[in-house]
Amino acid sequence: MSNELRKGQTANLALATAAFAITFWAWNLIGPLAGSYSRQLGLSPTQTSLLVAIPVLVGSLGRIPVGMLADRLGGRLMFAAVCFATIVPVLGVGWSDSYGWLLLWGFLLGIGGTSFAVGIPFVNAWYEPARRGFATGVFGMGMGGTALSAFLTPRLVESLGRAQTHVLMAVALAAMGVVALLFSRNSPAWKPATESALPRMRDAMRIKATWQCAFLYAVSFGGFVAFSTYLPTLLQIVYGFTQTGAGLRDAGFSIAAVVARPVGGTLSDRVGAARVLLVSFAGTTVMAVVLAFNPPPEILAGICFVLMALFLGLGTGGVFALVAKLVEPSKVGTVTGLVGAAGGLGGYFPPLVMGVVYSATQAYTIGYALLALTALAALLYTRKAFISASPTGGGPAAR
Repeated sequence: MSNELRKGQTANLALATAAFAITFWAWNLIGPLAGSYSRQLGLSPTQTSLLVAIPVLVGSLGRIPVGMLADRLGGRLMFAAVCFATIVPVLGVGWSDSYGWLLLWGFLLGIGGTSFAVGIPFVNAWYEPARRGFATGVFGMGMGGTALSAFLTPRLVESLGRAQTHVLMAVALAAMGVVALLFSRNSPAWKPATESALPRMRDAMRIKATWQCAFLYAVSFGGFVAFSTYLPTLLQIVYGFTQTGAGLRDAGFSIAAVVARPVGGTLSDRVGAARVLLVSFAGTTVMAVVLAFNPPPEILAGICFVLMALFLGLGTGGVFALVAKLVEPSKVGTVTGLVGAAGGLGGYFPPLVMGVVYSATQAYTIGYALLALTALAALLYTRKAFISASPTGGGPAAR
């Protein structure tokens, strides 16, 4: 490894993680305030679920073109572009006073969620293969922006007002974009993709690992996104917490997942991503079953939600350690866009399902049961594809 590469690793990983955190905070501005929107506008549980889920849609699908642009233009320019582009919908959400406008600006707010497809190839290029699980895991801690949003957004709204809070977020995005342009740089090992977008997309879609990792990430990261965006609403409905109290507990959930992500990446470097994913999906299955029985607050329910976050966080770290091992560096951005889109879409549908389930049954039991079955299917697939497929049970993904 060159001295130049070694010197730039820490600073650029830190900048990428910070940009990821700020854009993810912006991406999750609606979820922590969903309860107040619901009360002010008289929304049904299904309408509230749609409002919470709508930013996830663009944040998911947008990762595909953004990932391809990251391969061509590099992470430095793309981080700045995502930060600047997210400013307008942040201000739009802050000044909206109707359900229709909130849906429109919330849809565009999803731009902030595309930053993930920038960071993975950017960070990947700075690190040697043996440390990419660690590097992508640390970068993944930027998803703690959802924890910052859950904890701070309701408090800022109470003290400053909704519009002023969103202006503050817009200023933070502008500052981060400028910092990315001035101080971050692309790895000397990175080379821009020269093929046009469609051939690169076709190549990425022909890679078996793209589809395998897309499914696994849809379950692990999708589960995290679904919980972190919908949990404030669920806690207010089921346990009667205030908006601020629910936000505090949602922040705890997000922090647990954020801490677990680099652990999952580092463990993947040592014992194999597949084994980490087996633990992740087994734990998620068990916790979903327990939560289906609606454990009482505060301690028992709190422990269950934190353990759920830890298991999902391990899984998110494991999946991209798997991508780093199975996909050649020049294609990581495009593959990351596809896999990241699957993860985001995995988080789009559960809040809608939860809203419909609660409207029909006045309980979330069916929703938790569906999560348990999905996690169990991911566990069985991981075992078949990456453990049992190898004669020794220890192929490259397992190791």
